Amino acid sequence: MSLGMWVLVSAVAAGIVLSLLKSQFDGRFRGTRAVRKVEAHEVDDTVERISAADVGGELGERATLLQFSSAFCAPCRATRRTLAEVEGMVDGVRHVELDAESHLELVRRLDILRTPTTLVLDSTGAIVKRASGAPRKPDVIAAVATAIDHQPH
Repeated sequence: MSLGMWVLVSAVAAGIVLSLLKSQFDGRFRGTRAVRKVEAHEVDDTVERISAADVGGELGERATLLQFSSAFCAPCRATRRTLAEVEGMVDGVRHVELDAESHLELVRRLDILRTPTTLVLDSTGAIVKRASGAPRKPDVIAAVATAIDHQPH
């Protein structure tokens, strides 16, 4: 095989590997360091909390689904529908969507790197789970259950 063919095969293989990695992690919820400490029964007063003033409205009574979106983001529309459906299914859960460009200070503070990014907050505004990319509905429901069960010490 010629050098050009090796380069082509390597590029295709790298593309496939990167695509598989992206699909593995895209839209998956992961816990925050603070949540892992609470689960290990350690006290952490440095938990990042989001207030009603940060989002320009009220947080959910039991949990909040905070979505960061942008104007030309197609996955953001699908995420909006999914989170709105979960909001309608579970009492006390509120879906709040923020335009990332209009809330740059909050985006920087929370280290939001792409849209959509969804943060699941407990009743106190503590970040319990986060997902970058469009999450699946069952994953959102499981994350909401974790937020509702999450009782800070």
